[in-house]
Amino acid sequence: MTGRPRKRSTFLPSLLRPVRAAALSAGALAVCASLTAGCGVVPGVVGESADGPIKVMTWAPQNTDATNKPGMPAMAVAYAKWINSRGGFGGRELEVLTCNEHNDSVGAARCARRAAAEGVVAVVGSYSQFGDSFLAPLEGSGIPYIGGYGVTNDEFTGPMSYPVNGGQPALLAGLGEALAGTCGPVALVRPDSIAGDALPGLIDSGLKAGGHPAAGDQLAAENATEYGGRSERALRFATTNPARKGCVVPALGDRTDTFMDSFRRTRDGFPKVRTATVLGSVDQTVINATGGASGPYEGSYITGWYPVASDPRWGPMKKVISEEAFGDNRIDPADAGVQTTWIAYTVLKAALDRIGDGDVSADTVRHTLDHGLEVSTGGLTPILHWPDETALGAVGFPRLVNAAVTLQVVRDGELVAAKGYRGGADGVSDMTKTLLTADID
Repeated sequence: MTGRPRKRSTFLPSLLRPVRAAALSAGALAVCASLTAGCGVVPGVVGESADGPIKVMTWAPQNTDATNKPGMPAMAVAYAKWINSRGGFGGRELEVLTCNEHNDSVGAARCARRAAAEGVVAVVGSYSQFGDSFLAPLEGSGIPYIGGYGVTNDEFTGPMSYPVNGGQPALLAGLGEALAGTCGPVALVRPDSIAGDALPGLIDSGLKAGGHPAAGDQLAAENATEYGGRSERALRFATTNPARKGCVVPALGDRTDTFMDSFRRTRDGFPKVRTATVLGSVDQTVINATGGASGPYEGSYITGWYPVASDPRWGPMKKVISEEAFGDNRIDPADAGVQTTWIAYTVLKAALDRIGDGDVSADTVRHTLDHGLEVSTGGLTPILHWPDETALGAVGFPRLVNAAVTLQVVRDGELVAAKGYRGGADGVSDMTKTLLTADID
């Protein structure tokens, strides 16, 4: 794959190690005070005294032509209203600044600089694929980034990042392990990009753990409007063993739906195959929009980070949504972004509760997270904590502390927990050991 220009993936994690700026200049801080476009605030008493509100920020892309996650800042606003209605933290209100990062590097950097200028104590439950743009300003100001969506590798390497899930590395490794026992040949359709180059090693680590041969690597253009040719090649590979039903795994982010449209048209004439993918490429909204039970995802395996939306462990989150955001159709309890924001604010609450009546600042929040805080999320994740050294630091993921994945299946048009998954209790599998074998160089 030499001699071709390489492009940034629009969804999947960048496995580059960008050089980050060591500090944010005073001049940049002065400029960012005026950068209010695309940003909002939960109404509250503003002040800098110890009795004033505790400021945080949540950002996500909204109203763009690519990925949009409006439910994440909306969930943050609902959480602030809920916690403030119960007295806040030691009588101090939680004030949530929101920012539209517009799905571009300039917007991501603008949001981060405004967070620094506003003196937030953390950025919480946010989505951006431009880690190399927003982490430098946050690190320069010492602001922790709690619960990013897991969309970039930077979130698993940056010292100020406190991820709550295993991102795409865990999802792909978990999918490979799940497919090893159910599929014949596996065709992976992935972006022809630097980020895409890492994906075969991740899914192959799971396939290898299950004693399955490596996936067939099918490269595809990220920005294609039609995938008929690539779909046919993937189907041919997946059906090379007539004794076992093959699987086609599109991992194209926002273009997965485009691929599946072509796949539906080209699969006639081939033996029936199973499809599988990861959350972020497909969610319940996409399944509904493509025909539900009669659509191309029926029967597909999909790996996720958390229990399915119908699980009773989401009850507290749904109660907050009902009480503080009833009728707000931006907040879908089944959306992994909304779920991630809820878990990230659970982490923030644990940190603020630990600080108690002490000084609340970015430094004290970060210090609390770094020094033994263990956070229970009510069973939605394993106990979360961020030690100085992690097992996955050996393969380039020093901040990845939760490699748990769940396996879901589309049945009658609905995402439900897959039965018989060989994970542990509640169908959860820890992918740490599997990821340690991943060839991602």
